[in-house]
Amino acid sequence: MSGTLYGVGVGPGDPDLITLKAAKLIAKAKVIAYPAPDSGVSFARSIVAEHISETVTEIPMIVPMRVERFPAQTVYDRESEVIAKHLAAGVDVVVLCEGDPFFFGSFMYVYNRLADRFSCEIVPGVSSLTACASRLKHPLAARNDVLSVIPGPASDEEFRARLSLGGSFAIIKVGRNFSRIRTLLEEHNLLEKAGYVERATLPAEKVMPLAEVSDDCAPYFSMILIYDGEETWF
Repeated sequence: MSGTLYGVGVGPGDPDLITLKAAKLIAKAKVIAYPAPDSGVSFARSIVAEHISETVTEIPMIVPMRVERFPAQTVYDRESEVIAKHLAAGVDVVVLCEGDPFFFGSFMYVYNRLADRFSCEIVPGVSSLTACASRLKHPLAARNDVLSVIPGPASDEEFRARLSLGGSFAIIKVGRNFSRIRTLLEEHNLLEKAGYVERATLPAEKVMPLAEVSDDCAPYFSMILIYDGEETWF
């Protein structure tokens, strides 16, 4: 019998926001894999460190976070085969993923490579989207509103097309696109309706109206939320 591949969401950062199911699976796991940078600690692992056994076998999937293109697919190809060897030997493998595995989660790259060969189970986690909304005390949408999620690296043309449709917006992966995004929101008279969160639920968290942010760039773990309704939230 082959082992089961578990994609486990570990939430936005606060260790208390992992699910009971995630905590139980991590605590009894014999093999754990997780995304990691080429320097420093793995964010996903740090969230659940207290639940990881000292005897566990760890598989860090090292994908450098750099401006220039990096062959990340090669990394996932290689590490998925490392995981596959454990699964083929009948050992379950827990793969940690920040937020939720299937909401812009890194686990989906492992899933796509192994799901046709092994049994898989997805354990959802608290996503950064809902975490940021809760920290801003800002509804994402109401009644029949449409919520659009826009990645920060999207082109100006894509942004303008999406923003012109109206509704609520969540802009993720803000990072070095921050100044450009803010300018686009000003063009659409949305700046005063926008809230900003970085490092949601962590000690270094920042929560404020977007209009009050003076920086020209933002960390990767940041988000802009906009509710384009009659209510003014900021």
